Amino acid sequence: MNATMIQDILAALLTQLKLPFEKVNVSDGEGFQRVDIVSPSPSKLIGWHGETLNSLQHLLKVIVRAKEGGEGSPFIVLDVDGYRRDQEDKVRQAAERKADFVRRTGSRIALPPMSPYFRRVVHMHVANTPSLQDLTTVSTGEGDYRQVVLRLKDEKGKQSAQEGEELSPVLAAQEGEDDLGNLDV
Repeated sequence: MNATMIQDILAALLTQLKLPFEKVNVSDGEGFQRVDIVSPSPSKLIGWHGETLNSLQHLLKVIVRAKEGGEGSPFIVLDVDGYRRDQEDKVRQAAERKADFVRRTGSRIALPPMSPYFRRVVHMHVANTPSLQDLTTVSTGEGDYRQVVLRLKDEKGKQSAQEGEELSPVLAAQEGEDDLGNLDV
């Protein structure tokens, strides 16, 4: 994707919607493009629990896809005033806390349901963090209730030895425990 094209499209969109901004920066992330908006009124761009930001991100993806003539949706993450980065950090920290629990108890544990983007953040964090190499993740559930399960890597070996045996229940994080209820990508 062309960074200049993304900047131009987003600037035009923000101008048409009369949303205040000073600058749009595009940078490459791990398999996606991060678009940071500098604004004197970030809360107007973020909206209630990120609803405005989500809508802007969706519109940007649709317009970029149409201009590029592509079939799949481009992977673009829109951020304002570090809002998304803060949420990403919360998800990583929750995974770290749950990793300690998994190690202490040997039990699997499910993080609260979250969007595909935040599940990806957890999967990538666990896979790429040297201190978490004894753990693995898997997504489970359907639709809005899809969540990441953390478990010890050697649990898989134990389970496959008893093929057909029912897996032990997955412990769910307690509501409010992780403060992840308002993730919004």
